[in-house]
Amino acid sequence: MGIFSSPNSLQKVLGAPGVEGKSVTKLTKGGLTEFIQSIIVKTEEMKESFYILDLGVVMSLYENWTQNLPMIQPFYAVKCNPEPALLGALAALGSNFDCASKGEIKAILALGVSPDRILFANPCKAESHIKYAASVGVNLTTFDSREELDKMRMWHPECKLLIRIKPPLECKDVRELSTKFGALNEEVLPLLRSAKGLGLNLVGVAFHIGSAAKDSRAYREAIAAAKAIFDTAILLGMPKMYVIDVGGGFTADSYFNEMAPVIKAALQDYFPNEPELSVISEPGRYFAETSSTLVTNIIGKRVRGELREYWINDGTYGSFNGIPRDNIRPTITCTPIACTSNPSNPTCKELCTYKATVFGPTCDSLDTILKGHQLPELHVNDWLVFHEMGAYTAAGGSNFNGFDMASTSTYLAI
Repeated sequence: MGIFSSPNSLQKVLGAPGVEGKSVTKLTKGGLTEFIQSIIVKTEEMKESFYILDLGVVMSLYENWTQNLPMIQPFYAVKCNPEPALLGALAALGSNFDCASKGEIKAILALGVSPDRILFANPCKAESHIKYAASVGVNLTTFDSREELDKMRMWHPECKLLIRIKPPLECKDVRELSTKFGALNEEVLPLLRSAKGLGLNLVGVAFHIGSAAKDSRAYREAIAAAKAIFDTAILLGMPKMYVIDVGGGFTADSYFNEMAPVIKAALQDYFPNEPELSVISEPGRYFAETSSTLVTNIIGKRVRGELREYWINDGTYGSFNGIPRDNIRPTITCTPIACTSNPSNPTCKELCTYKATVFGPTCDSLDTILKGHQLPELHVNDWLVFHEMGAYTAAGGSNFNGFDMASTSTYLAI
């Protein structure tokens, strides 16, 4: 990812709520290891795990988005990573926000973001949360059932609505979502009629093809399905819809470069010459995953022949909760920092490696992070660094066995 080009953007981010007033370390190329070591030295007594959020990566990703999908307004999915500095930086860069609850809406409003920049993107909402959204002026949400329409008619009748549909083709690389959300094809027409009969303001169609999607065809087919629903609504005598929510599923890798032209072409093919069309999205992983690094302390070790077993102070009940949920273990990459046992060569360059297992800190045997991973000889109080750990990590952690996720600090770099 290239370095961002706008000094103005840099100043906006540094002055953003959640960032302003905090120390932001400027990193030289390859300076991440040195920065990690400096934090370790400063916190030597605590030896707690910590995150590093690289705001420069966030800025580069946002610039990449605007260059490749300039017609799509991102609504960052807060659930992916609610770190205040990340939220503030994205708000300063121009992102809007996808919130699923009263708590997430409160967090975004606390940053000074106006409510018209929030999509209440939860098709099944508690009545108290709907009432709160109405009271603070959050006026765009999704639905996929008649029961949800009844709740909206009762508690927020002026709200603009997006009908959430099950996409014709869903990617299942990490997590499919249609088992829980999305109106089936045969349910769409009755829901359109219900929205009309209740006098509700239906403005568009939403879909989500699945997390970390790898098949660009899914976007094209879903956009085609959205066009058919737009046309059906007109045939029913409803006002012309003008919003398409293409959901999330984006990743900050080569797949994004494959997806972007397919999405642009599909929008042009199915919605040509419609300047009033508003296209929005719900990226989470795209902005969060590669921007954060997790640094963990080795708290235990056992040697069994040629096998090395290590215990670290974070695990599958914490930042690595995606292992049991999404089976992400094969994609995890980690590097050692042996600043305690080998301060002259902390990155262990050219040292012999051994097959290793890495466990989390709890008493659950399922709390296993890596198996058969090659690592150099490490010792208690050395460190393991895990890369690309910003998406659905700390946000999904728990305090199981008394290990408190709230004690995991975040340091800012750029």
